[in-house]
Amino acid sequence: MLWTVLLALLVLLLLQTQLSECFRDLRGGGSASPPHSPLPPFNGTQQRLPGAIIVGVRKGGTRALLEMLNLHPDVEVAKAEVHFFNVEEHYRRGLSWYRSQMPYSQPAQLTIEKTPGYFASPQAPARIWEMNPSVRLLLIVRDPAERLVSDYTQVLHNRLTRHKPYQPLEELLLHKGQIDPGYKALQRSLYHLHLARWLEVFPLEQIHVVDGDALIRDPFPELRKAEKFLNLAPRINPSNFYYNTTKGFYCLMSAGHDKCLDESKGRPHAPLSVQAFRKLCLYFRKANQLFFEMVGRSFSWC
Repeated sequence: MLWTVLLALLVLLLLQTQLSECFRDLRGGGSASPPHSPLPPFNGTQQRLPGAIIVGVRKGGTRALLEMLNLHPDVEVAKAEVHFFNVEEHYRRGLSWYRSQMPYSQPAQLTIEKTPGYFASPQAPARIWEMNPSVRLLLIVRDPAERLVSDYTQVLHNRLTRHKPYQPLEELLLHKGQIDPGYKALQRSLYHLHLARWLEVFPLEQIHVVDGDALIRDPFPELRKAEKFLNLAPRINPSNFYYNTTKGFYCLMSAGHDKCLDESKGRPHAPLSVQAFRKLCLYFRKANQLFFEMVGRSFSWC
């Protein structure tokens, strides 16, 4: 009987000690318990900072380029745009948060992220360089006039989906019959101005320019060039692409499964008069020539 009482008292004493420690931690009076260690990554994979980033341009074909690169077995891609380097709220969370947005990958695989908003962001080049000075950058461009109309079309669609009105394109683009240089979609198409900021930080050899118009017409040659730039073995083949006559653009084929981009890709453009489009092409002519000189190649734009 005595031993039973003594044992009960010992158990109560141990419980009291543990409860006291718990209460002290909750009040902040003692050292907090160490956090649980994360589960070991599955099959040796882990989340890594990207070794390559698609930085732009908006409505230039960045999603198509990302999905096509994802065909490569040595590539893992971030599924969503992270907007880490161009959104202050995200950037303040630090690189550990940025890494947590990346996919799990094997040590030999290349992680790729794409956020087209980086290209026109004044802060993005230096911030990306601080993360990794040797990161490889991909810039996909298309005819700047067509890109502007596509940019407007996306905004218009989003506004109409939310039942909000939006001005016709010509009202935003023209002021007293002339091109309005203050229109934001126009400014995004001045590729030379944005590229100049990137070249202040990165050498041109670290920036691969993808022809977005060529990617639409025939994806494989552009993907082969991208593989070479990214130091990837040539594993993407012409058989990975087939032309979908219903959608009017190429879809992807891998391991017997096909995938087409969502319905927003290939959406009909908002109307713009022939006269306004000609003015737009003329406005971009000098800017395009400056961009051609910067990258050392030319494109068949209006």
